[in-house]
Amino acid sequence: MKRVVTPELLDDDLGTAEEVRDSLLDLRGINRNFGGFASIRRLIERVAQRYQKNSLAVLDVAGGTGDVVLTVAQDLTAKVQLRAAILDRALTHMNGTREKFSRIAGDALSLPFASASFDVVSCNLFLHHLEPEQVVVFFNEALRVARLAVIASDLRRNRLHWIAAHIGKLKYRSRLTRHDAPVSIRRAYTIAEVRMMAQKSNAGSFAMEPHYFQRFGLILWKQPK
Repeated sequence: MKRVVTPELLDDDLGTAEEVRDSLLDLRGINRNFGGFASIRRLIERVAQRYQKNSLAVLDVAGGTGDVVLTVAQDLTAKVQLRAAILDRALTHMNGTREKFSRIAGDALSLPFASASFDVVSCNLFLHHLEPEQVVVFFNEALRVARLAVIASDLRRNRLHWIAAHIGKLKYRSRLTRHDAPVSIRRAYTIAEVRMMAQKSNAGSFAMEPHYFQRFGLILWKQPK
């Protein structure tokens, strides 16, 4: 299935305040029911286990309302304590962000942080918004800011997933989501494509695997000094 880039309505808030709010609620449901929360949790656990950490400072890029990092932090309370900050390009996407998290508006391709500011830089449902050369730029920026690893969870592009996104229109709250869900699948990457981009990054090594439902999980490990 060929990759096709069509603008997503939520990216530019092309809807009413209520439609934007409902679309963010739709995303929360998608992450809860179709592997977003679980995928990020698994990746963070792998980093914590590799470095035997019981506490991690995490930057969640394109983190929106903070639902992903909040849910994962709650799920991991008994294992790993997360100290999180959220970066998003749009302040409107961070409405409702829990006050326990720092909120920063900024550019993911030029992160406004010093090198090695966080243990982990994370992103969920973000890579498919970028073109291949931008993905590599983001990987390298995230690796610069991370002390240990960069993790990413996103959609896998295939026809079955695209059909499922169309079926989901029956349950989405927002007109924006009904447009954006199948569009997101068409502009998403395959595992093979992301692997090629990871190979072009400055990572010392990387690990990649399929996750539920039609997701992939990626860890870029920092180059040892």
